[in-house]
Amino acid sequence: MPRRIEPCIPVLINRPPVGPQWAFEVKWDGYRVAVHIEPDRVRILTKNGHDWTDRFPAIEAVARSLGVTAILDGEAVVVDDQGRSDFNALLKALGGRAGKRGSDEVILYAFDLLYVDGRDLQKMELSSRRHLLGNLIGEGQGAIRFSEEMEGDGQAFFDAACEYGLEGIVGKRRDRPYRSGRADWVKIKCKRRDAFIVVGYEISGSSIRRLLLAARKDENDLVYVGSVGTGFSQVVARELKEMLDLLKVKEPPISMKTGLSVLFAQPTLIVEVEYRAWTHDGKLRHPSYKGLLEVQDNAAIYRMESQASPL
Repeated sequence: MPRRIEPCIPVLINRPPVGPQWAFEVKWDGYRVAVHIEPDRVRILTKNGHDWTDRFPAIEAVARSLGVTAILDGEAVVVDDQGRSDFNALLKALGGRAGKRGSDEVILYAFDLLYVDGRDLQKMELSSRRHLLGNLIGEGQGAIRFSEEMEGDGQAFFDAACEYGLEGIVGKRRDRPYRSGRADWVKIKCKRRDAFIVVGYEISGSSIRRLLLAARKDENDLVYVGSVGTGFSQVVARELKEMLDLLKVKEPPISMKTGLSVLFAQPTLIVEVEYRAWTHDGKLRHPSYKGLLEVQDNAAIYRMESQASPL
């Protein structure tokens, strides 16, 4: 069994692809994990390779009961009473940002099978991998569930997902093998939500007025993408100011045009932001602050090149 497999990452596009070769699933809003079921243990790894097995006891217990050696790819989520994944509820269940708490509320929606009983399935086409996955876990309502596939018109599925209040959908090529990195999967979001790094801030008294944000442009470069000034309570705004005051620097960490009242910060703090779209000059449109993240929270800082469609 491979000790770890780099996950296949969906690329963000603006509308669902068309064609019978595409299959669509719900985009679950949680932590991407790989469940390694070994003869003497279960390991649950985040997409960055951190071992979070102790945080997902219900998933671990069901994985042990399957009686196979396997690697499942899926999303660890907390769902509401309507069956919709709720990322804030997930954070709360685990004890907050990068929380260490275990929670029986967290379940796994499995959508791929990469290895089973001595067979590496990565070169097998998706439709065959999912057939084996369905046979392995069934369609029960326990802590490991099968992420259902929708056939037919992707746009109609996307519209229905948005109307129901889901985050979006994922499209995958049925005929492709499993390839790590940004390859054959795409995602379309109803409301976009991504991670950005804080490079500056503006204060109002003892709290934050707005945060200045950056995305990744290349492997190590950052580019300014605008600011966010809504979405945080007074308590959160004060807490953010206290954190950023400890990270304050005299010079801006990246090239950007700002007002005289802006303070600059080491590019360390990662925040999740919801927004509608991008402006023509590469800035966030109608952003709203959603919370703090850490690298261990699977926080992948947004890369500007991921706006391009691979199709």
